[in-house]
Amino acid sequence: MNMTTDTHQPVPDAVPVLGVRNLSVTFDTYKGPVHVLHDVSFDIFPGEILGVVGESGAGKSMTGSAVTGLIEAPGRISGGAVELRGLRIDTLHGEDLRRIRGKRIGTIFQDPLTSLNPVYTVGRHLVETIRTHLAISEKEAETRALALLEEVEIPHAKARMAQYPHQFSGGMRQRVAIALALCAEPELIIADEPTTALDVSVQAQIIALLRKVCKERGAAAMLITHDMGVIAETADRVMVMYHGRVLETGAVRQVLDAPRDPYTQVLMAAIPSVHQRVERLPVPEVGGGPIAKAVPWTPKPIAPGQGAAPAKALLEVKDLCKDYDLSNGWLARVLAREEKKILKAADHVSFNIRQGTTFGLVGESGSGKSTVARMVAGLTPPTSGIILFDGVDKWSPAAQTVAMRRRFQMIFQDPYASLNPRWTVEQLIAEPLVVLGLTSGPAETAERVQEALRRVRMKPDDAKKYPHQFSGGQRQRIAVARALASQPEFIICDEPTSALDVSVQAQVLNLMRDLQDEFGLTYLLISHNLAVIRHMCDDIGVMQRGKLVEVGESQAVLDDPQHQYTKDLMLAIPDIAHVH
Repeated sequence: MNMTTDTHQPVPDAVPVLGVRNLSVTFDTYKGPVHVLHDVSFDIFPGEILGVVGESGAGKSMTGSAVTGLIEAPGRISGGAVELRGLRIDTLHGEDLRRIRGKRIGTIFQDPLTSLNPVYTVGRHLVETIRTHLAISEKEAETRALALLEEVEIPHAKARMAQYPHQFSGGMRQRVAIALALCAEPELIIADEPTTALDVSVQAQIIALLRKVCKERGAAAMLITHDMGVIAETADRVMVMYHGRVLETGAVRQVLDAPRDPYTQVLMAAIPSVHQRVERLPVPEVGGGPIAKAVPWTPKPIAPGQGAAPAKALLEVKDLCKDYDLSNGWLARVLAREEKKILKAADHVSFNIRQGTTFGLVGESGSGKSTVARMVAGLTPPTSGIILFDGVDKWSPAAQTVAMRRRFQMIFQDPYASLNPRWTVEQLIAEPLVVLGLTSGPAETAERVQEALRRVRMKPDDAKKYPHQFSGGQRQRIAVARALASQPEFIICDEPTSALDVSVQAQVLNLMRDLQDEFGLTYLLISHNLAVIRHMCDDIGVMQRGKLVEVGESQAVLDDPQHQYTKDLMLAIPDIAHVH
């Protein structure tokens, strides 16, 4: 591992763009005050990127919300100060604060679907934001908006200006959110998990874009993420948080290569490797104090070919196609003499998944991975092709019985959109158990719900709360618990760990492996994280523009990729040992 120090060092005499001093945040509840941030202090200098890492619920996003004044009652800043280039902003309210947001502070939120207005086109989002903060004409704003979409690598940017957020994939929505944050050339960018929904190639572009913006515009950035590879390639310094406190701050290489705090050591050990597959990942053991301790454990590598034994194909996908008609109406096409525009989201995709194994699908955002998953799950009808589950056509009447449906579950990419906001966590997890008749009564259902919550490391009291009361990572854990509660035979996992911090990710991946060994579960795993794919999958398929360009045993494909696109994906992986 290269021990070279960071190339960027802040000038000691420079005035920090952001200065946070002894920041504390408290929520006043009927049970009394709950302190969620405790004396948090840090500076970010011009051109510098500060990475903020820690478990879901550690206070990372809460710190960002406090800086931008987005904490709502009953939450409040109970101590400390926040300064933007020497101007105290934590005391600002109303119009004074609104002028700061967007213009001087740009924010990239964790969940792009819920932060974008569903009735606005992407172009209107950008143009309205630009004209709010910059004194330019409508035409100039449209030109600038188009340039921003091209800068964040949105394909066919001019045509996409007229489309709505729901017409974009998760990764492309995230790129739109980044373009929005850059609209007014802010002095400070707060990026809350900006690469969570992005595949590795687009992630590499966003990393380069953030560094370019900070270097060329002198902007400072607060990068909140659980991805240590992104931190290694993007940040200049890193701050580690746990339970609302700052445990460790220092240069990236110093913290990643020689972490001082036991919790930071756990984070380093729990990161799956893209170069080697191991049987289990180490996970933190919480108890005896607020700080997690590393479990003494040495990873046992799995040699190539040592994975699951040959088994019959549980799922067979043959020549699967899904076409979407993007054409204008018939009359408009006739008048403009246009041909039909057909998008091939899946183009003759074929693969088998052996019983008791994990098949991984990887590829760029918009490559067709989730479309294939939705067709396999029975949520989207294919244009053509065959999907056989245990020899039964997935779209035949025989596949629509309760007995067949209870063999399937799906973990969706966006937990906030897939969880009913009006239901408690207990109701959400209990629903498949009740509908599929898997428990004998309310007592057994409640017991199964509590067991599911324990497995994803959540508290028993969380069962009575609602999805909006949790962080993004905690909502993802709820979605995983819901899918695992009914103990299905086949689980389709669409980015199941994308919003999880590395220690919880390790626990969920170990849990999925344990359940697979215990119950013979079969997984279709969709992920842009090739380290997760390496750790979990026996076989993988690589998708590009709707086509399956490479299929094979996972370690063989990742160690010696044959297709150029697969080689490019491997080169784009953020490396924790990389020095920018």
